[in-house]
Order: sequence, then C-alpha cells, then structure tokens
Amino acid sequence: MAQGKTDGLLAEVVQRVVAAAPEALDHALDGGASVLAASADQWPEVSRALLGFAERSVGRCWSAGWRPADLVRVARRELGAVHLALAVDLIAAEGRRHPAATLDRRWHEQLRELPAEVWWSGDEAFLGAFAGRHRLDRFALATAALELLRAWALLPPITPVGPVPGQSAPRASAPVAGEPRMLGRIRALLAKAESTDFPEEAEALTGKAQQLMAQHSIDEALIAAGAPSANTPAAVRIGVDNPYEGPKTMLLDAVAAANRCRVVWAKEFGFCTVIGFDADLDAVELLYTSLLVQATSAMHRAGSRKHRDGAPRTKAFRQSFLVAYAARIRERLAAATEQATSDAAAGRHLREDGTAELVAPDERLLPVLKARAEAVDDAVGKMFPKLVSQRVRVSDGEGWAAGRAAADRAALHGRSGAIER
Repeated sequence: MAQGKTDGLLAEVVQRVVAAAPEALDHALDGGASVLAASADQWPEVSRALLGFAERSVGRCWSAGWRPADLVRVARRELGAVHLALAVDLIAAEGRRHPAATLDRRWHEQLRELPAEVWWSGDEAFLGAFAGRHRLDRFALATAALELLRAWALLPPITPVGPVPGQSAPRASAPVAGEPRMLGRIRALLAKAESTDFPEEAEALTGKAQQLMAQHSIDEALIAAGAPSANTPAAVRIGVDNPYEGPKTMLLDAVAAANRCRVVWAKEFGFCTVIGFDADLDAVELLYTSLLVQATSAMHRAGSRKHRDGAPRTKAFRQSFLVAYAARIRERLAAATEQATSDAAAGRHLREDGTAELVAPDERLLPVLKARAEAVDDAVGKMFPKLVSQRVRVSDGEGWAAGRAAADRAALHGRSGAIER
C-alpha cells in the first residue's frame, strides 16, 4: 500500500475511535487495530504514518496549553505502562521539529526528566522496535496507540503556563549550563533530609533549606527590581494524584504560600498550577517533592501501627494525618520565611554555605516583595478569573494528632486552609 493511502487509512481509523461513544469504543478499537495490524508488510508504512499523525496531534496539544509532562500524566492516569512509554516516544518524535533554542528552560527540564529521546533508527522501524522492546504483538501495539491518540484528542484547551515551542522567545531560553549554587546546596540538604532515619536531623535540614530558599528569593527579587521585564510572574504545573490528592494539594499550597506563590488545583486533570516568580517556583518544586517523600514515609510508619483500641489504621486516619501534616508544615514554613525576611530587612544576609554576614539594609526590600506579591495575585486573576475554594474534611482525631507530631519532627509550619480550584 502506498504511504499516502496508509496515512489516510490511519487518519480514518483514529477519527472513528475518537468519535466512538463509550459503549462502542471496544468495537472501534478492535476494528481499527485489526486494520492497522493486518499485514506485516504494511507495518513499516503504518509506523511512519503513526509518527506523522502523532506529530500533528501532539502539536495541537501544545497549542491548546498542554506540556510534555501533562501528556505523559494523562497516559499514566488514564491508561497503562505501555501507553506511558509510547507517549514519551511520540513526544520525542514531535520534538525533532523544534531547535533547542526555541524551547524554554522548563520545557527542556521536562523532556530531560521523562526522558524523551529518539532511540529508534528510522520512522518506518519505530513500531517494530517498540514492539520488540515491550514484547507486544502488532494488534496490541496498534490498540495502545489508538487509545493514546484518543485520550490526547479529547483533551480540552487549558490555561497555558509558558510559550509554545517556536511561537515566542522563551523566558529563559536554551538550556542553562547549570543551576545557581544556592539551589544545588538546597537540593543536597533536602536529599539528606529524605534519607536520614533521625526526625530531628530531617527537621533541621529541611528548615535550613527553607531559610536558603527564602534568602535566594530575596536576592533574586532585589536583582530583578531594576529590570521591569524580569518582574513578570511565571507558572508551572505539578502533578497531584490519588490517593489523598486533597491533603497533598494542601501540602503544596503550604509550600507555595511560604515561597510567595499561589496554587490553583485542577482536580479533574490531576495537577496544580503554581503561579509565582521563577526562583520561587524552583523552590516550591524542590521543597514540595521532598516534603511529600517525608510525609508519605511518616504516614506509613504511623499507619503500620494500630489505634488505641487495637483496630487497624484506616483511610480516614491517613487522610487526617496528611491534612494535619500539611497544616503544621504551613505554620513552620511561614515562620521560617518571616524570619528570613526580617533578617534581610535588618541587614543580616545568609550566605550560600549557610553562614550569616552583616550587610547594609536595602530599603527597597519590603516594597519590592509587596509589588511581587501583587503581581502574582494579578497574574492569578488573569489566568483563572473564576475560582472556587474547597476545604478538606478531617474525620480521624488520632490521625490529625499523629500528622501534626510528624510535621513537628520532620519539617515546617501550617494551618488548615482553603485550596483554590
């Protein structure tokens, strides 16, 4: 079959699968996969056609506000491991269209973390090589590809959090050669906090990391104060999945608030959008990831024991544990940030090595921080003009007490609060 006919056949099959009602979906998938996988001789043409079709499909998702990590998250939440691997490869194939300089820093980071790279020798060989890697027959792989393309095709437009590749100059264009030394030290402190078996040590390490984050944020704010173009908030999306997505979102909100950012939860898609300035967004991603590891570990240790009456821990206990943990973290983080800001205003500057030095107080600091907070609020209002609040219910008092105690031992400060959606 000529390549042009194969392209048309694939487009027709995908259209039928996308348009299929839920009760007719299995029939459409079986029929479409049978057509695509019918002939071994035709398989290389199907492979080339699939990559070409996926390139256009993925490009439409970029235009609709989605980013690489988002599309992979859809595959993980709605489908399976094969779909996840296929999603990464199709994103890598589409990425061949874009020179590195047309991608912003966070886009590069997402591609690197997936990791999305072209490992196959030619487009006509892709499906055969993928099937060999994952031990799939042609029918199973064709079915997975159709399921993935359907899931992506049904995604609605969402609020963008950065430029589409090639459409505008990136904020921090091409990949940077490294990260600021302060972030490297923060990352090292958090890694130690996650690995230690001593709660007091984890608390001290995490608290020191937050102090350095706050100082880094202050330094960046003062540097940017003289450059209006640098005083524009940005946004990132952070995945928040079940179980216990509500308390996890509360933890993210606590970290974001302490780092002068705002959080908007899109529960139906399994992510939160965090709005703030670049240095603060970096801090939020680092600290939230670490605290989630610490919280989950502490929850499992507490949940492995029984209630006072001998009954096993329940889901309500774990839910209440994480809500309390997030609440206590909010309090402690807020206190750490307030102390760092007060010290900076008084001329006490925290060096990258964690030691302090006296410098001349900068009278611009408090007005600059206030202006940045207003800019973040304004950005949230423009990006999400319609927000509602949701409160997370606590139904297990023992879980609440255990969660606060764990937060006291392992990391920062919090109060129960509303999460924007």
